[in-house]
Amino acid sequence: MLVDKTGQHDLSQLRSLQDWFLKYELQTVDGVSEIATVGGMVKQYQVQIDPAKLRAYNLTLQQVNQAIKAGNQETGASVIEVAEAEHMVRATGYITSVEDLRALPLKVNANGTPLLLGDIASVQLGPQMRRGISELNGEGEVVGGIVVMRFGENAQAVISKVKDKLADLQRSLPEGVEIVTTYDRSGLIDSAVKNLYQKLLEEFIVVAVICALFLFHFRSSLVVMISLPVGIITAFAIMHWQGINANIMSLGGIAIAIGAMVDGAIVMIENVHKHIERTPLTDDNRWQVISKAAQEVGPPLFFSLIIITLSFVPVFALEGQEGKMFSPLAFTKTYAMAAAAGLAITLVPVLMGYLIRGNVLPERKNPVNRAVIALYRPLLNLSLRFPKTILALAFVLMGSAYYPLHNTGSEFIPPLDEGDLMYMPTTYPGISIGKARELLQQTDKLIKTIPEVKTVWGKIGRADTATDPAPLTMIETIIQLKPKSEWREGVTTDSLRRELDDLIQFPGLTNAWVMPIKTRIDMLATGIKTPIGIKIAGPDLATIENIGTQLENVLGKVNGTASVYAERVAGGRYLTIDIKRAQAARYGLSVSEIQQVISTAVGGMNVSQSVEGLERYPINVRYPQHYRDSLSQLQQLPIVTPNGARIALADVANLRFEDGPPMIKTENARPNGWVFVDIEGRDLLLRASCPANSGGANHTAGRLLAGLVRSV
Repeated sequence: MLVDKTGQHDLSQLRSLQDWFLKYELQTVDGVSEIATVGGMVKQYQVQIDPAKLRAYNLTLQQVNQAIKAGNQETGASVIEVAEAEHMVRATGYITSVEDLRALPLKVNANGTPLLLGDIASVQLGPQMRRGISELNGEGEVVGGIVVMRFGENAQAVISKVKDKLADLQRSLPEGVEIVTTYDRSGLIDSAVKNLYQKLLEEFIVVAVICALFLFHFRSSLVVMISLPVGIITAFAIMHWQGINANIMSLGGIAIAIGAMVDGAIVMIENVHKHIERTPLTDDNRWQVISKAAQEVGPPLFFSLIIITLSFVPVFALEGQEGKMFSPLAFTKTYAMAAAAGLAITLVPVLMGYLIRGNVLPERKNPVNRAVIALYRPLLNLSLRFPKTILALAFVLMGSAYYPLHNTGSEFIPPLDEGDLMYMPTTYPGISIGKARELLQQTDKLIKTIPEVKTVWGKIGRADTATDPAPLTMIETIIQLKPKSEWREGVTTDSLRRELDDLIQFPGLTNAWVMPIKTRIDMLATGIKTPIGIKIAGPDLATIENIGTQLENVLGKVNGTASVYAERVAGGRYLTIDIKRAQAARYGLSVSEIQQVISTAVGGMNVSQSVEGLERYPINVRYPQHYRDSLSQLQQLPIVTPNGARIALADVANLRFEDGPPMIKTENARPNGWVFVDIEGRDLLLRASCPANSGGANHTAGRLLAGLVRSV
C-alpha cells in the first residue's frame, strides 16, 4: 500500500505514482505476472458541457468530441537537411493542462471571432468514476498494488525478489510517501517449511534411536543412521532435478517414507546378526558371512521395497486440483522409497562389511527384544488357541466400523491456521460507491480495535485487472494478526473469529470469516468464497432468486451454520430508457444519435487522453451534475436535432426505474445464482443428523434441496 501520513500527496497523486512508476518497476521482477492497482483516484480531465450554450451556438456533442480529438494529437513530417545535418520534423499538439483544453477552438463566427471550448463548457481536473476502493486500518483510503505471480513460479523466491525491489524503490519515492505491506504469505511458508524440516530431523533421530535400541549394537545402528540420510539426500537431488519445490506436500512425502526407508537395512542387519551367532566374524570370513547374509534376504527385501515404492503410483492418475496438490507428495515418497530399495542392495551391504565388528549380542539376550517377545507371545498363543473366536471378533469389529465411517465429517483440505484472517461479507445489490466506502472504513476501524490485530487492509469492488470481476457488493478485508505470543491469554483463532463476528454487525451485511490462501484456492476451483456453496441453475433469474431465498431461510437454521446469503440475482436497480422510434424519426434523429447523447451526457465518454511523458489521463465529456441527478431532470435532458431545434429526452423516450440483474452468471449456457454458507464447529460434509436444538432444520434443508432440484 502507498500511504502518505503527512498529507502532502492526495489519492490522485498516489494513484499516478502507483500506475506510472511502481507498477512498471515491479513488473520487471522475475516471476511477476502483473501488478493489479486498487483504490485511489485516476486523474481525469472533465469537460462539462452546457447544453443551452450548445444550442445557442448551433453545435452538437459530436462536433465537440471531434474538436477535442483533433486538438490533441501530434504528427511528423519526415526530415529536413540544415547545414549538412539531418533534422527530424515534428508538430507538437498534445493537451497537457486544463488551459490547453479551454483554449481549443470549436468554430469561428461571422465576425471572425473563435468560439473556444471554455466558452461552452466547464473544464477541470477530477477523479474518474471508481469501481473499487482500498482502505487501511479504518484511517482512510490508500492506493494499493496486488502482486500477481506467474503460474508455476516459486512463491517464496518471487516474494523475496519483490521485497528487495520494494526496498530499492522506497528510496525513490517522494518525501512522506511510504510502502506498507498488508499481506505477505512468505511468513506462513517459512514457518511451515521450517516446522516440517524440524519434524523430519526429529523423526530421523527417533528412528535412529529405536534402531539402536532394538539392534543393541552401536556400530550396526550406524549402518541405518548413514543409509537413511543418503536416501533422503538422493530424493532431494531428484526433486531438484525435476524442479519440485520444498513445500509442505513434497516434504510430507519424505516424512511418510522415513519409517519404511530403514526396513531393508534393519532386516539385513538382523540377518547378519543371526549368521554371526552361528559363525563368529573374523578378518578372513567377514565379507563371506556378510555377502551370504545379504544374498539370502536381498532379493525379497528389494522387491518388497519396490512394492511399497509403487504404492503411490495411483496418485499420479489424479487430475485437476487434487493432482496438483498430491503429486509432489507422491513423487517425493516414491523417490525416497526407490532410493531406499537401491541402497538396501548396494550401500547397506558395504557399510555392514566395514562397520559391523566386535561382539554382537544374541537376540535372546537383548533386553528390548525380550520385553517385546514377552509382550506379544501370550497374545499370539491365545489367538492360535481360539482362531474362530478371533475371526469372529475381527468381523464384529469390522462391522462396527460402519456407523462411525459413514458419520464422520470430511473435507478436501484440512483446516490450516494461516496466521491471518480474511473478512468477506456480502452486501445487498445496488450499494453506492459512497456508502460502500463508508461501510468499508467502519468495519476496518472496528476490526482494528481488537488487540490481536496488526493491520487491516480492506478492499471493496474490483482491482484494475481482468482477473478481478468483483462487484461493489463484495468486500475483501485482509486481517494481519500479531504473533500468538502477543495475544491475550486464552484467545484462539476460533474465539477471535467469534469475537469479530459479534463486533461487526451491520444491517444488510452478511459476515464470512475465512482463511486467505484456502479461500483463494476454493474460489479458483469453484468461484465460491465460503466453505460451502450451492449453485442454482434455472430457466430465469426470478425463479433462481426465489429458490435462493428459500434456501437462505432454511439453511440459516441448520446446526453449525454461521451465516447464509443467497445472491439477489434480480436485485439490481436500473433506469431504463426506451427510445420511441416513431417520435425520433419525426425529429430526424436515429436511435444511435440519441443513444450517443445519453451515453456522453449522462454516463460520460472518454473521447481522448492527455500525453504527459509516460503518463496518460482520460479526457471525459458529459453534461453537468444538475442535468442528471434525478428522473425529472433526465426527462428534460436537451437534445439538439439536425435542424438545430432543441427537444427534451422525454419527447423521444420513456424513462422508468426497474429491477434487474446486477450481474449475470452462467454455467453450461444456463443462468445461475449462488448461495454462500459459512459454517463453524463442524466439518464441511453436513450430515442429515437432527440435533434437538435444530428443530428439524437439517432434515428440512435436505427435503427442500431435493424438492427444488426436481422442480428446476
